Formats: sequence, C-alpha cells, structure tokens
Amino acid sequence: QSQLVESGGGLVQPGGSLRVSCAASGFALRYYTIGWFRQAPGKEREGVSCISSSGGSTKYADSVKGRFTISRDNAKNTVYLQMNSLKPEDTAVYYCVAKGAPYCSDYTRSDEYRYWGQGTQVTVSS
Repeated sequence: QSQLVESGGGLVQPGGSLRVSCAASGFALRYYTIGWFRQAPGKEREGVSCISSSGGSTKYADSVKGRFTISRDNAKNTVYLQMNSLKPEDTAVYYCVAKGAPYCSDYTRSDEYRYWGQGTQVTVSS
C-alpha cells in the first residue's frame, strides 16, 4: 500500500524550532515533487512549501519564507520541513503531499497531488 507518513510534530514555544518528516512507503519518493500544506482550526488549508523531484527547485509561502526550509533525502525516501523562529500562527496540522509532475509551479493547488499523509499536529504556544 502506497502512503505518506508524517512525524515530528509537537508542542514548541514561540521562537523555537521543530523538524517534521514525511516518509513514503510503497513507492519511491525520488520520482515525486513533494509539498507541505497546513490547516489551522477555522482556517483554509494553506500551501506552505514545495520541493521538486530533483530537489533543484523549492518554493515557500510568504508567511514562512526565511524561517522554514524544505529538503529531501531520496536515499531515505524522506522529505523534511525544518521550521525555525516559530510563531503561534504557525499552529496547524501539517500534511505532506506528493505529485508526479517534476516541478513546483502551482504548488498550492491541492488537487494536483496524488498522495496525502494523515497529518501531524504542530502547536506553538508558551
């Protein structure tokens, strides 16, 4: 069964850091462009970041630019989202997604992605 599994979420204080991971099983992540979405209670789902299948292109939402870094380790079949200088407004469930197209253009369009993880909760609070 092909699936994505996120891990690494948790509770962190404002200004702190957290790294969430997305591991694939049942398929090779290296052939897919990977995105991260998040959704906070009462808010619309937001495309946060994307990394192309080659790793040569990355995209970030303005709200996280300069604070978040997406990376991939194809040997481990895993993608990471390093989140620094976290703010309370970063609190959300974070989902990783995968699509077969080799680029990040239109990365915020959720209907472009074939696989979705179950999500991991990130809470930023003192």
